[in-house]
Amino acid sequence: MRVAFLGLGIMGSRMAANLVRGGFELTVWNRTESKAREFGDRHRATVAATPAEAAAGADAVITMLVDGSQVETVLRAAAPGPDTLVIDCSTIGPTAALEIAAEFPAVRFLDAPVTGSSPRAEDATLTIMVGGEPADFERGRPLLEAMGRLIVHAGSLGHGQMVKLINNSVAAANAAVVAEALLVGAKAGLDLDALSQVMAAGSGGSAMLELKAEPMRRHDYTTLFKLEHMLKDVRLCLEEGQRLGAPFQFAALTREILTAAAGRGHGDDDFAALIEPLEGAAGIRL
Repeated sequence: MRVAFLGLGIMGSRMAANLVRGGFELTVWNRTESKAREFGDRHRATVAATPAEAAAGADAVITMLVDGSQVETVLRAAAPGPDTLVIDCSTIGPTAALEIAAEFPAVRFLDAPVTGSSPRAEDATLTIMVGGEPADFERGRPLLEAMGRLIVHAGSLGHGQMVKLINNSVAAANAAVVAEALLVGAKAGLDLDALSQVMAAGSGGSAMLELKAEPMRRHDYTTLFKLEHMLKDVRLCLEEGQRLGAPFQFAALTREILTAAAGRGHGDDDFAALIEPLEGAAGIRL
């Protein structure tokens, strides 16, 4: 299967590398051409100068970009041919996914956002939630399985996006709760190792406690998932919830915390940096 991969950022470069390791014939494009050249040299992939060059003759086009406007712009430039399978792994929200798919009626479209951050992209253990027609899902399954461990057909087009937005909003809210728990514990003079150990072993345990508590305590914001991207996902979830008439109050509060952290210059840092404005409000630094 000839595959065009458009977008070689933190996640996309790792996902594309796994497709090469999976034996797929890969042509890549990236807005910053030097990154594409470096990737091509390292992974023996063909490098295209334009999205159209990458997509020419491709059986499948995979996009991994920042937002809906980028996906739309790049796909317009790529001009995928009839019956090409387009798999968008970006997180853009269901409304944008449906609008973009409607703009390209001749192609077969799957929305397939991923979760797991860069380490899981590296070792092909991402969770990928997919919206689209069952036949298109089966056609794309070999590609998806080369990039992820858990591949879930979430339903019709757009449903993959909605599942992703809800999941990320829960994760962000949970990370904020973990941050506040650490701050309360610090104010109380607790041994934070003991607090974390007990929470991890009990009902207070969570993936965010496991992944973010230590980076928060060390103020190590090495980027696994950018704070500005998490803010975008929470914002999109709230917009969809508002459209549906479904409140998500904890996500709304978390959006404000993320916004405050971005305002402090942490937009490009890992979203563990959301502890910064919470520390300011608590008058304590871990």
